[in-house]
Amino acid sequence: MSGYEAPLADIQFTLESVAGLHDIAGLPGYGEATPDTVADILAAASTFAGEVLAPINRHGDRGCTLKDGAVTTPEGYRDAYQRFVADGWNAVAFDPEYGGQGMPWLLTTALQEIWNGGSVAFAACPMLTQGAVEAIQHHGSAAQKAKYLPKLVSGEWTGTMNLTEAQAGTDLGAIRTRAEADGKGGYLLKGQKIFITHGEHDFVPNIIHLVLARHPGGPEGHKGLSLFICPKFLVNDDGSLGARNDVTCVSLEHKLGLHGSPTCVMSYGEKGGALAELVGEPLQGLPQMFTMMNNARLTVGVQGIGIAERALQQAAAYARQRVQSAVVGAPKDANLPILHHPDVRRNLATMQVLTQGARALACFTAGALDRAIRHPDSAERARQQARLDLLIPITKAWSTDQGIRVSSLGIQVHGGAGYIEQTGAAQHYRDARIFAIYEGTNGIQAIDLVGRKVQRDNGEAMHSLINEFTRTLGALDDQHADLGALRERLLPALQRLGLATDFVLTGGRDDARLGLAVAQPYLNLAGTVMAGCLLGLAAAEAVRRLAAGTGDSAYLARKIGFARFYADNVLGESAAYLAQVTGGGDSLLALDPDAL
Repeated sequence: MSGYEAPLADIQFTLESVAGLHDIAGLPGYGEATPDTVADILAAASTFAGEVLAPINRHGDRGCTLKDGAVTTPEGYRDAYQRFVADGWNAVAFDPEYGGQGMPWLLTTALQEIWNGGSVAFAACPMLTQGAVEAIQHHGSAAQKAKYLPKLVSGEWTGTMNLTEAQAGTDLGAIRTRAEADGKGGYLLKGQKIFITHGEHDFVPNIIHLVLARHPGGPEGHKGLSLFICPKFLVNDDGSLGARNDVTCVSLEHKLGLHGSPTCVMSYGEKGGALAELVGEPLQGLPQMFTMMNNARLTVGVQGIGIAERALQQAAAYARQRVQSAVVGAPKDANLPILHHPDVRRNLATMQVLTQGARALACFTAGALDRAIRHPDSAERARQQARLDLLIPITKAWSTDQGIRVSSLGIQVHGGAGYIEQTGAAQHYRDARIFAIYEGTNGIQAIDLVGRKVQRDNGEAMHSLINEFTRTLGALDDQHADLGALRERLLPALQRLGLATDFVLTGGRDDARLGLAVAQPYLNLAGTVMAGCLLGLAAAEAVRRLAAGTGDSAYLARKIGFARFYADNVLGESAAYLAQVTGGGDSLLALDPDAL
């Protein structure tokens, strides 16, 4: 199977029951985001992804080519992008002042899953443009906003994020690319960046690079960095394109996957210096760049969900048509497909609940983002911002880990046919692997969660969320068999998360190394429990709708069943993670690094 159909029923239900779409539509400026309007937009997006993006995904695996500094993308990608822009998809979430449609980030998050389900390599390009828009809108001058935002918002131009250098990956303080004053109020950039997603391509006439570089006379380390706008083609005052800037793609990385998205080595200033504009105040490059990175981290988490859904659909389709071995308990001549084997059924159910759990987590996070931006009460905006800050590293890391896990299970369902390239199942696994690495590795997300989010506010945001889930899930109807079982499993899991939080607050502060040693299992615990809680809330809403006779009864029954399967088969992993958090750090730190 090479096709894709967006899981519209589950996306819409998740937006309403988990993220509170009705409440989001009531926030100032979001009045048009009614459930009916959102449903229409999602249906149109599903058609676009299924008819335009899904067919080119396999072509993308053949890779891009570079000749004389110009990148040619795979067959169909450029035409798909032109249609994407013409249909207005790039502008959905952005400010109407610059040509955007001003819709909630919650809707955009759902759309991003659909684009990634169609083709993750394609979706990487508008993802980076989104980050560039956010950085310029938050930190750029009025002139820069007027000059760049309209065409970035429409998608007529695309944007990039230029951080990494060969010697400076996570440690951005080691960046060597430097800026020099050009004597005319601008700057000249000189240096080289690696791993630049869509740093060069054939989609659009201009690419706007956001570049982190050393400011003239600035101190060493990360405090000496500023953020610069450096376009591929200079932009004249009237908005027309001028001369080609001194920025060149000198090579393409040869990657494990995501071949349809060109990952470029970019050289700045080979002919004297690439003309650039300072963004905002000097020496504020790192905090300004985090505007792009935090935005991208949520979207990368959604990439993991999109690829998980694509792998799930392919595996389920294969399992429905592949006949192999007699099914225990069935008549010998039944000739049933492998879908009926318990082990295959377990794999597919696991794929289904992990994907749904990650979807719920991402939508819940996007809902916090919208409330942090638009809620009329300043205290509530601050509370939602604290929650958003807590959720971003969990959503990015846990969801991308599930993308890898689900796509790996997809290969398993195919058996040997999954390990060869002809079926396409292997492509999903290869494509998924990068998401746990870029925009901050998942280990960095775990460190951020423990050090910057939990320890800095003494666990207030985490305990607030735990208490909120405990109150809501504690009120589940014990008389309903499935809800009662969910309550019995979810409340102890929340207690485990609370115990782990207290441990990293005490032991992690007494010994900073201990907090770092247990950060990864702590994040895994948080993601596993939160996804289970959100699936539990969705199940409760499904029970309510069934009782009221509203909605698709077959879908609602499945939703309850999937929540129960998660609680019975996945949530137990939280106990192992708690054991790692509270008892695994000392033995790790006792190991001699040279012995590893």
